[in-house]
Amino acid sequence: MRQAYAASLMMVLMTVALSGCLGGDDDSGFTQADVDAATAAGNDAGYAAGETAGYTAGETAGYTAGFTAGSGDPNATVITPADVAAALAEGEAAGYTAGMAAGLDTGSTLDAIITAGTMKCGVKTSQFAMGYLDENGVRSGLDIEYCRALAAAIGLNPDTDIEYVLATGSNRFALLASGDIDVLIRTTTWTTSRDADLNADFAGINFFDGQGMLVNLDAHPGATSIMQLDGATVCVGIGTTTEGNLADYFTVNSLSYTAVNSADADTAKASFINEECTAWTGDMSAMVAQKYGLEQGSGQSFPMGIMSELMSKEPLAAATRDNDDAWNDVVAWVWYGMLTAEELGINSTNYADADLSDPSLNRLLNSTLGLGTEANPLSATWMQDVLATTGNYYEAYDRSFCDGDGTMSNCLIDRAGTYNAPHWEGGLQYAPPMR
Repeated sequence: MRQAYAASLMMVLMTVALSGCLGGDDDSGFTQADVDAATAAGNDAGYAAGETAGYTAGETAGYTAGFTAGSGDPNATVITPADVAAALAEGEAAGYTAGMAAGLDTGSTLDAIITAGTMKCGVKTSQFAMGYLDENGVRSGLDIEYCRALAAAIGLNPDTDIEYVLATGSNRFALLASGDIDVLIRTTTWTTSRDADLNADFAGINFFDGQGMLVNLDAHPGATSIMQLDGATVCVGIGTTTEGNLADYFTVNSLSYTAVNSADADTAKASFINEECTAWTGDMSAMVAQKYGLEQGSGQSFPMGIMSELMSKEPLAAATRDNDDAWNDVVAWVWYGMLTAEELGINSTNYADADLSDPSLNRLLNSTLGLGTEANPLSATWMQDVLATTGNYYEAYDRSFCDGDGTMSNCLIDRAGTYNAPHWEGGLQYAPPMR
């Protein structure tokens, strides 16, 4: 527009000049000042007209582009609607690709652990043989053995790279869901509702348990059976399967009771010692362990007995967060690896001399078996690291429940003849094939 106006102005000036030449004397009435004024006016008018036209044209493609075009700069780039549509399509494609990549990122806990250099294991501190912390700060128990084996399998130092987090019956699943722990290995029963509703996936079952009853025999003289506990006052943990099992068992057997709810084992033990309840229920392994601890001189003034019945099934398993498949696989197969090693006769003392011409032994000791993530696959010798740390299932159980001398002597709970015996000895401990 500005260029067109300038051309018209040039024609006027040429006409003026020609008429002056033909007439000889300058009698047109125009002076040079008039020409300069016209030039200035033309510039102003051209700029304004160009700006208006540029804004109008640019408004379609966007205010910014229109303003740039409307500046009167003949070299300004004008963005058209086609340019905008092309940019939108390009951005949409790039966003979709990036979104897909983000959506496919599993965000595995294993990768986060390796990056952090430490693993947070949710455990108990009060139960002999499963998860116990003594006055010297030494941890022991089958759950602790499992935590240590897991750390070794993923390349961490079990002595320095595990952060143990106290997980109670009431907060354990909240700790897991929030990421405050990476794995829960804390006498936790695998149930339908926990699997489906609590953002948890279960892994290896390291102990097959059942609910038992520890009784004050002064309050219930001569009792050997739960059937003799009508009217009992029972200490029971909040947020545990034992609450529901207790109610079911007493209802089915037409027995009455009064519940004394406890937030954790220490609270329940204090209530039992103080005779606020006449019986205490929980996993049988816990009741046996608590009876043992109390008999060492913890303050009770009455004789105790464990009733003969198991009130429920309590498969105690490790748990990870939902849909954390690569990490859950590692947690499960570390346990299965310890059990398989026992089945194959491999332990902490002989794995280094194993006959690797046996394909089963070679796979156990020298293969990732696909475990881990793309960024952090397990090393080929991950089971050797496990064996060097905890040994096989037999060795871990012996240290946890027995004297730990390799003979399963003086066990708090015998393995032989129970569900926790390996399948070749009639128990339920069974590992899928490692191949």
